[in-house]
Amino acid sequence: MAKSTKIQRQFNGRDESWMQFNRRVLEEAEDATNPLLERVKFLAITASNLDEYVEIRQAGLMQRIEDGYQEPGYDGLRPDESLEGLTREIHSFVAAQYACWDKRLLPEMRKQGIRLLDWNELDEEARAFAQNYFQREVDPLLTPISIDPAHPFPRVLNKALCLALLLRPKRRSSGPLVLGVVTVPRALPRFVRLPCAEGQFDYVLLQDLIAQNLAGMYRGYEVQAYTAFRVTRNSNLYFEEEEARSLLETIRVELHNRRKGDAVRLEIEAGAHHEIVERLRTNFELEEDQVFQGEGPVNLSRIMSLYSDVQRPDLKFPPFTPHPLSLSRKAANIFEDLRTRDILLHHPYDSYDPVVNFIELGAQDPNVVSIKQTLYRTSSDSPMFQAITEAAATKEATLVVELMARFDEASNIRWARNMEDAGVQVFHGVVGLKTHCKLALVVRRDEDGVTRRYCHLGTGNYNPVTARFYTDLSLLTSNPEITERVHMVFNYLTAHAEVDDYRPLLVAPLTMAESFLGLIRREAEHARAGRPAHIIAKMNALLEPSVIEALYQASQAGVEVDLIIRGVSILKPGVKGLSDNIRVRSVVGRFLEHSRIFHFANGGNYEIYLGSADWMPRNLFERCEVVFPVRDPAALARIHDEILPAYLADTTKARLQQADGTYVRANKAMKDAPAFSAQEFLMQLAEGKTDISAIPKAASSGPRPAARATKTASNRRSAKKAVAAD
Repeated sequence: MAKSTKIQRQFNGRDESWMQFNRRVLEEAEDATNPLLERVKFLAITASNLDEYVEIRQAGLMQRIEDGYQEPGYDGLRPDESLEGLTREIHSFVAAQYACWDKRLLPEMRKQGIRLLDWNELDEEARAFAQNYFQREVDPLLTPISIDPAHPFPRVLNKALCLALLLRPKRRSSGPLVLGVVTVPRALPRFVRLPCAEGQFDYVLLQDLIAQNLAGMYRGYEVQAYTAFRVTRNSNLYFEEEEARSLLETIRVELHNRRKGDAVRLEIEAGAHHEIVERLRTNFELEEDQVFQGEGPVNLSRIMSLYSDVQRPDLKFPPFTPHPLSLSRKAANIFEDLRTRDILLHHPYDSYDPVVNFIELGAQDPNVVSIKQTLYRTSSDSPMFQAITEAAATKEATLVVELMARFDEASNIRWARNMEDAGVQVFHGVVGLKTHCKLALVVRRDEDGVTRRYCHLGTGNYNPVTARFYTDLSLLTSNPEITERVHMVFNYLTAHAEVDDYRPLLVAPLTMAESFLGLIRREAEHARAGRPAHIIAKMNALLEPSVIEALYQASQAGVEVDLIIRGVSILKPGVKGLSDNIRVRSVVGRFLEHSRIFHFANGGNYEIYLGSADWMPRNLFERCEVVFPVRDPAALARIHDEILPAYLADTTKARLQQADGTYVRANKAMKDAPAFSAQEFLMQLAEGKTDISAIPKAASSGPRPAARATKTASNRRSAKKAVAAD
């Protein structure tokens, strides 16, 4: 009991924290200051988030319970206790989602001429169009099924939308009703666009269109009732590597087996006939609290299609064009430029094109003798694939592909096969560890006869599509110390060739965890000695207990700690005697915050690291990750003087975490602080419409990093002048 009490005092619950994050996304859908179609998009994101959470996290809890696992989690709760609370919270959240859709978004959409119509609202022209569409596009894809001794219940695919029917055979009026099932085709749009006046957008749900034609599909029956439903299955991916012939074959088998996962959730329309609900629940072997009824269309994630289909720019965020990279005037190409400076890019404010160009030029340049890259997930039409494929014809081309990137396994397998056929050396990393680091290494025999290494290190995936709406940082460098260690990391990934020291890189699972703990302890030592001590860390999630305990100890030593965490955080900030000096904020806005930044004041000689790793057990101990230092003065100044202060000053899209794990909007907690949005500021900064003087000095929830600020700002101005004069 003492251990459980201590855990509860020190940590919040992981599941509770995740639900708090999705609530923050839902707040953006509810926020009337956001453009209407952006709010629709945010609501769709909450549904997609919840889908993944249920089929992974909730399913995992259920699996643990079935396996008899009783070890308490971070918050001291057993899996069964966590599942009980989580299920209640999901029911509450689903009710809030549909309230947002029904009471806020649908009425506003109607006012703007965007209408989701019931069948009885369609005029003759619209009905004729819909019926013609059904006969031409829909009916050929449908397979109506009736459940009887000769026709067992069909295998319903994970998250496939279906219609369930209660049918009475016409030849016998007595006896039990028959259950029918029709799967709604995934290949067709969920919202069928209807002819209407210019500037108006009318739709009917595909399942409603199918429902109007059920009688024709079940001619020997009378349709007594029908409803839409969807089943979510356990999508946890388990396998024993030592039993597989190869990792590639293992993933192929698991992709097939995933369809056989147990059901963990039934979504069904509110008001569905009780007998349909019970038959489905019994068939899928679900408890009553695993049935979720919604006052609206089943599967709200599909409303995302409205965002792209409705051409109303006035109902979306204003377009933003990323800032392009300008090379030094004397540099013929990016390699010449990198011999004189490092290049830091902040996406999406800075264009992602330089990263793509770096890979493409490396593949095309006859002076390049080798190119290596890691790949976790990317877009299906990535230009980087084409570039490395072409490179294999004239130089050494190596790709480390992560096959187990969740939900991207099939595409990664396909690309891996294609790459191997083209002559690329494809590796799958260290057995048992996901390769999550973002690295590209180009070896070039330069014009002066010297062979040099050039590399890209990033915080985000090599995906030009997501780079337009994920915030990430890229570092392009030819720094010999860094590039040599990147080469060593590739040796580790392809040959499991470990070295004792990867400094200045922090490499997981080898050195990263202990290195981060050492950096945190160093700040505590500075604080005890009266020197500047401040930790600012920006990441997606914070779950590692040893890191949290080190942060608690640093806080007690007098270190100021500001954490910018988009998603899950089980740390308890602001607890007297435990975490008095720790503040946690989350920024949820137009762009998905994805960058990882680690700032240590270090007694006045501050250090900044970037990387692919969150402070989570999986990142520190179960993945191949790389965190790297920023050395270039201009790059340091940009992070120190612009990026981090902007996030700490945000009062518009930031929420402040309370000790109990809940969040309050920063503008409510800091009523006297001026309104300020970090993302809006960074867009304006990229467009040249503002400068760092626009960052409110008193808005931050904690002290701004003052140490060395004047010096780095001066260095950055000097670096800009040097580039201009080059």
